[in-house]
Amino acid sequence: MKINELRPAKGAVKARKRIGRGVGSGIGKTSGKGQKGQTSRSGYSQKIHSEGGQTPLVRRLPKVGFKNYNRVEFCVINLGQLNKITEDVITPGLLFQKGLIKANMPLKILGNGTLNGAKEIHANAFSKTAVDKINEAKGKVVEL
Repeated sequence: MKINELRPAKGAVKARKRIGRGVGSGIGKTSGKGQKGQTSRSGYSQKIHSEGGQTPLVRRLPKVGFKNYNRVEFCVINLGQLNKITEDVITPGLLFQKGLIKANMPLKILGNGTLNGAKEIHANAFSKTAVDKINEAKGKVVEL
């Protein structure tokens, strides 16, 4: 086979519609737009969300859900991540310096992993398992 012998698959290429080229063409006169009305005019384009007088879908659907504006979002860190820090007293400021948390959020310590050595940990909140593991490792929990 040569490049000049390549052809598209049968039925893949279709001749374009030549609209408005006489009644005999089958798509002459009204050019496939039907009779009269808004849709037959030039320049007509329907808005995507338009439903033609019907109540729009957005207004028909119920408004669901609830957003609690008083919710406190914590920056969380696991006990296993605190093993990287060599200091005995761990504060949110120290964790921020090390790049483990964001500065503008309260800190919560979670109990995933184990704590190596006794450390004094300062945070806004602790999970129950975290408190148990810190006390088990002879550490100290300080809630801010």
